[in-house]
Amino acid sequence: MKKFFKFEELGTNYRKEFVGGFTTFLAMAYILAVNPFTLTLGDVADLPAALRMDYGAVFVATALAAAIGSLIMGLFANYPIALAPGLGLNAFFAYTVVLTQGEPWEYALAAVFISSFFFLLLTITGLREKLINAIPVELKLAVGAGIGLFITFIGLQNADIIIDNPATLVHIGDLSQPSTLLAIFGIFVTIILMVRKIHGGVFYGMVITAVVGMIFGVIDAPSGVVSAVPSLEPTFGKLFSAFGDGAFYTQSMLVVILTFLFVDFFDNAGTLVAVANQAGLMKDNKLPRAGKALFADSIASMVGSIFGTSTTTSFVESSAGVAAGARSGFASIVTAGFFLLSLFFFPLLEVVTSAVTTPALVVVGILMVSSLGKIDWTKFEIAVPSFLVVVSMPLTYSIATGIAVGFIFYPITMLLSGRGKEINPIMYIFFVIFALYFVFLQ
Repeated sequence: MKKFFKFEELGTNYRKEFVGGFTTFLAMAYILAVNPFTLTLGDVADLPAALRMDYGAVFVATALAAAIGSLIMGLFANYPIALAPGLGLNAFFAYTVVLTQGEPWEYALAAVFISSFFFLLLTITGLREKLINAIPVELKLAVGAGIGLFITFIGLQNADIIIDNPATLVHIGDLSQPSTLLAIFGIFVTIILMVRKIHGGVFYGMVITAVVGMIFGVIDAPSGVVSAVPSLEPTFGKLFSAFGDGAFYTQSMLVVILTFLFVDFFDNAGTLVAVANQAGLMKDNKLPRAGKALFADSIASMVGSIFGTSTTTSFVESSAGVAAGARSGFASIVTAGFFLLSLFFFPLLEVVTSAVTTPALVVVGILMVSSLGKIDWTKFEIAVPSFLVVVSMPLTYSIATGIAVGFIFYPITMLLSGRGKEINPIMYIFFVIFALYFVFLQ
């Protein structure tokens, strides 16, 4: 076992890997609560039953996708990087595809499956690098920041900190409401934990918020702690029904598939490089076994969509495990084991309300928006498309629209500034695709 995971070469041991794997689980365990709440649109009242996924099934799908993805990453790529359904992509799945566009969640799962399959093909053929390299780094950074603002906006809305207003569209809510006060308390607690660099700060913030909510009667206590694993039947394999439905094959669904694909591209590439660099695993500024790592991600996403969850991706929270000593794939296997163990603690999710999930969405949003500092805002031809990507996502309530706006304006501003030779030809193809998206959207 030590030889398989190259313990001696990586300077690690079982104790370091176990502690690192457990630390990574604690840092990302919040997704077990946030993902089911998001995909089932738990904060949306009076939603037609056909548009709402089964909460228990999504919880199981989330845990299984995380376990399988982390297991493949550990065994196949030997990286201390765990996977789970990603924030941002799940928000796009629920709030854009299902809630805004009115598409059945089965269609959204099918789109995740197709995008993951294309991701796998692109990884195997080597085209993935060409597509990623074709997109300017500023737009990649802007997409991440825009998603951060989007999920923060969703979190603040869920807690009624931000509400609608007929005159100004948005307005600050009634901060005297118990659930709103609890969410604000949770945000403060989570920020304190993160500033103090507490590993698993987001998870602990949710736990403290839930406990305080129960003490003051804002949240009902769970009916139990341990139970049988909920049934996966309500979501398992339901995506395949979309392939036989002609209504699935539309321009808007094509854009949905491309959005899942693009965002997963950016998310994975950035996370893999960041965590591997922190662990000292980069060789000559290149990521060894990058193909295997991306293969693990694409397989996990395909399997996850079959189970019934949104795109599974590498989690930057794995850096917490690396900081605790993880260096090999054995840590990812430990993380996978804890995700499997969590399947039996479903009753605890009864305490997860919008007030409990809001701190996680806000803090993760803050972390994602930090990428704005790497954009060169002094060059107006770059600033325009980057800015439009960032503001369009929360203001249009759509990640896809934000990406489309930025990808349309980038070649325009670059050509007008006399920098047309720097534009990769693939960007012109993206320009046409997204221009058509707006035409057919109307």
